[in-house]
Amino acid sequence: MATTESRAESLSIGEVAERTGLSVHALRFYEREGLLVGPVRRTASGRRRYTAADVEWLLICVKLRESGMPLADLKRFAELVRQGPGNEAERLRLLDAHQRRVEGQIQALEECRSLIAWKVGVYAEHLARGEAGGLWDPTA
Repeated sequence: MATTESRAESLSIGEVAERTGLSVHALRFYEREGLLVGPVRRTASGRRRYTAADVEWLLICVKLRESGMPLADLKRFAELVRQGPGNEAERLRLLDAHQRRVEGQIQALEECRSLIAWKVGVYAEHLARGEAGGLWDPTA
């Protein structure tokens, strides 16, 4: 019988899906596309078994994808990690380029938020006064 520690380190695909928010289908896709840093172990009957390290890596992948990292970049990053020490500068270049993209997106969203806040203020002010005069009207 497995110990508590080994059971905690051996997770089914459903358990990993629950912990990462990825679907079972997405987990299989990640494996097929080479996005994991290690091979997924299998039971004698062929069922996938994941480790805590697999889950930790997948959680990183989820955040990188949520932040818009292209699949090709994520795949390259995983390849570099799998290769082990010696390519940290290339990993840094990938992450740095992604960070710059995300910062650009954040800046663009801040500008959008600013415009929206201004428009909300304009409409709130006009409605509080009970008048629509001065609001943009394409039919006028």
